[in-house]
Amino acid sequence: MSTEHPLTEYVDNLVYEPVQVSEDGIDLTVSAIYEVAAPGRLDFGGDELTDADLEPVPTELDTPQDEYGWWHLEGGQYVLQHNEFLTDLEEPVQLQPRNELLARGGSHPSMQVRDHLPLIPLTVADGGLKIKENARVSTLVPIGIDSAATE
Repeated sequence: MSTEHPLTEYVDNLVYEPVQVSEDGIDLTVSAIYEVAAPGRLDFGGDELTDADLEPVPTELDTPQDEYGWWHLEGGQYVLQHNEFLTDLEEPVQLQPRNELLARGGSHPSMQVRDHLPLIPLTVADGGLKIKENARVSTLVPIGIDSAATE
Protein backbone atom coordinates (compact mmCIF):
# COMPACT_ATOMS: atom_id res chain seq x y z
CA MET A 1 0.00 0.00 0.00
CA SER A 2 1.40 3.38 -0.97
CA THR A 3 1.92 6.34 1.27
CA GLU A 4 0.01 9.47 0.35
CA HIS A 5 2.14 12.41 -0.69
CA PRO A 6 0.93 15.90 -1.62
CA LEU A 7 2.93 15.85 -4.88
CA THR A 8 1.22 12.69 -6.20
CA GLU A 9 -1.56 14.67 -7.90
CA TYR A 10 1.06 16.60 -9.94
CA VAL A 11 3.01 13.62 -11.29
CA ASP A 12 1.62 11.59 -14.19
CA ASN A 13 2.74 8.26 -15.65
CA LEU A 14 4.09 6.67 -12.47
CA VAL A 15 5.40 3.19 -13.25
CA TYR A 16 4.29 1.65 -9.92
CA GLU A 17 2.93 4.12 -7.38
CA PRO A 18 3.13 1.88 -4.26
CA VAL A 19 6.93 1.73 -4.61
CA GLN A 20 7.57 5.20 -6.02
CA VAL A 21 5.62 7.26 -3.48
CA SER A 22 6.83 7.66 0.11
CA GLU A 23 6.44 10.26 2.82
CA ASP A 24 9.81 11.70 1.75
CA GLY A 25 8.92 12.32 -1.90
CA ILE A 26 8.22 10.67 -5.24
CA ASP A 27 10.83 8.55 -6.95
CA LEU A 28 11.14 9.03 -10.71
CA THR A 29 12.18 6.33 -13.14
CA VAL A 30 14.39 6.34 -16.23
CA SER A 31 12.76 5.82 -19.62
CA ALA A 32 15.71 6.55 -21.92
CA ILE A 33 19.42 7.32 -21.83
CA TYR A 34 21.16 9.14 -24.66
CA GLU A 35 24.70 9.92 -25.77
CA VAL A 36 25.48 13.31 -27.27
CA ALA A 37 26.45 12.50 -30.89
CA ALA A 38 26.94 16.07 -32.10
CA PRO A 39 27.13 19.31 -30.12
CA GLY A 40 24.33 21.76 -29.67
CA ARG A 41 24.84 25.51 -29.86
CA LEU A 42 24.08 28.21 -27.33
CA ASP A 43 24.49 31.93 -27.96
CA PHE A 44 23.59 35.18 -26.23
CA GLY A 45 20.52 36.16 -28.22
CA GLY A 46 19.14 32.73 -29.09
CA ASP A 47 19.31 33.20 -32.87
CA GLU A 48 21.93 30.46 -33.18
CA LEU A 49 20.45 28.12 -30.56
CA THR A 50 20.38 24.51 -31.75
CA ASP A 51 19.77 21.21 -29.95
CA ALA A 52 22.51 18.63 -29.60
CA ASP A 53 22.06 15.45 -31.62
CA LEU A 54 21.18 12.70 -29.17
CA GLU A 55 21.63 9.00 -29.92
CA PRO A 56 19.67 6.54 -27.76
CA VAL A 57 21.80 4.10 -25.81
CA PRO A 58 20.38 0.61 -26.44
CA THR A 59 19.48 -1.76 -23.64
CA GLU A 60 20.50 -5.40 -23.40
CA LEU A 61 18.59 -8.29 -21.85
CA ASP A 62 20.54 -10.34 -19.31
CA THR A 63 18.52 -13.42 -20.25
CA PRO A 64 16.02 -14.01 -23.07
CA GLN A 65 13.24 -14.33 -20.47
CA ASP A 66 13.82 -10.81 -19.11
CA GLU A 67 11.06 -8.29 -19.69
CA TYR A 68 13.31 -5.26 -19.17
CA GLY A 69 16.81 -4.60 -20.39
CA TRP A 70 19.86 -2.91 -18.92
CA TRP A 71 21.87 0.08 -20.05
CA HIS A 72 25.57 -0.83 -19.78
CA LEU A 73 27.16 2.60 -19.36
CA GLU A 74 30.87 3.29 -19.44
CA GLY A 75 32.25 6.19 -17.45
CA GLY A 76 31.29 9.52 -18.98
CA GLN A 77 28.42 11.89 -19.66
CA TYR A 78 24.94 10.94 -20.84
CA VAL A 79 21.49 12.51 -21.02
CA LEU A 80 18.64 11.00 -19.01
CA GLN A 81 14.88 11.11 -19.66
CA HIS A 82 12.25 10.20 -17.06
CA ASN A 83 9.05 8.20 -17.60
CA GLU A 84 7.03 10.61 -15.48
CA PHE A 85 5.56 14.02 -16.33
CA LEU A 86 4.65 17.05 -14.21
CA THR A 87 1.19 18.58 -14.46
CA ASP A 88 -0.12 21.87 -13.05
CA LEU A 89 2.37 22.32 -10.22
CA GLU A 90 1.45 25.27 -8.02
CA GLU A 91 4.98 25.73 -6.64
CA PRO A 92 8.42 24.60 -7.84
CA VAL A 93 9.74 21.30 -6.48
CA GLN A 94 13.25 19.96 -6.03
CA LEU A 95 14.54 17.20 -8.30
CA GLN A 96 17.50 15.33 -6.84
CA PRO A 97 19.38 12.10 -7.52
CA ARG A 98 18.49 9.12 -5.36
CA ASN A 99 21.11 7.99 -2.86
CA GLU A 100 21.13 4.59 -4.57
CA LEU A 101 22.31 6.23 -7.81
CA LEU A 102 24.97 8.30 -6.05
CA ALA A 103 26.32 5.31 -4.09
CA ARG A 104 26.92 3.40 -7.33
CA GLY A 105 28.91 6.09 -9.12
CA GLY A 106 26.13 7.87 -10.98
CA SER A 107 24.83 11.37 -10.48
CA HIS A 108 22.74 14.11 -11.98
CA PRO A 109 22.33 17.73 -10.90
CA SER A 110 19.79 18.75 -8.29
CA MET A 111 17.47 21.45 -9.57
CA GLN A 112 14.16 23.15 -9.08
CA VAL A 113 11.50 22.20 -11.63
CA ARG A 114 8.03 23.55 -12.18
CA ASP A 115 6.28 22.93 -15.47
CA HIS A 116 8.17 19.95 -16.89
CA LEU A 117 10.94 17.46 -16.25
CA PRO A 118 13.80 18.38 -18.58
CA LEU A 119 16.30 16.02 -20.11
CA ILE A 120 19.14 16.08 -17.59
CA PRO A 121 22.84 15.27 -17.71
CA LEU A 122 23.82 11.95 -16.15
CA THR A 123 27.40 11.45 -15.03
CA VAL A 124 28.82 7.94 -14.66
CA ALA A 125 32.09 7.26 -12.81
CA ASP A 126 35.04 5.68 -14.65
CA GLY A 127 34.16 2.16 -13.52
CA GLY A 128 30.82 2.29 -15.36
CA LEU A 129 27.27 1.62 -14.24
CA LYS A 130 24.42 -0.70 -15.22
CA ILE A 131 20.92 0.78 -15.00
CA LYS A 132 17.81 -1.32 -15.60
CA GLU A 133 14.89 0.08 -17.59
CA ASN A 134 12.44 1.88 -15.26
CA ALA A 135 15.00 2.03 -12.43
CA ARG A 136 14.28 4.70 -9.82
CA VAL A 137 17.04 7.28 -10.30
CA SER A 138 15.63 10.59 -9.02
CA THR A 139 13.35 11.91 -6.28
CA LEU A 140 10.97 14.87 -6.31
CA VAL A 141 10.63 16.63 -2.97
CA PRO A 142 8.75 19.76 -1.95
CA ILE A 143 10.80 22.90 -1.39
CA GLY A 144 10.76 24.76 1.90
CA ILE A 145 9.49 22.12 4.28
CA ASP A 146 10.00 23.38 7.80
CA SER A 147 12.05 20.61 9.43
CA ALA A 148 11.02 21.77 12.90
CA ALA A 149 7.38 21.20 11.97
CA THR A 150 8.07 17.58 11.00
CA GLU A 151 9.81 16.62 14.23
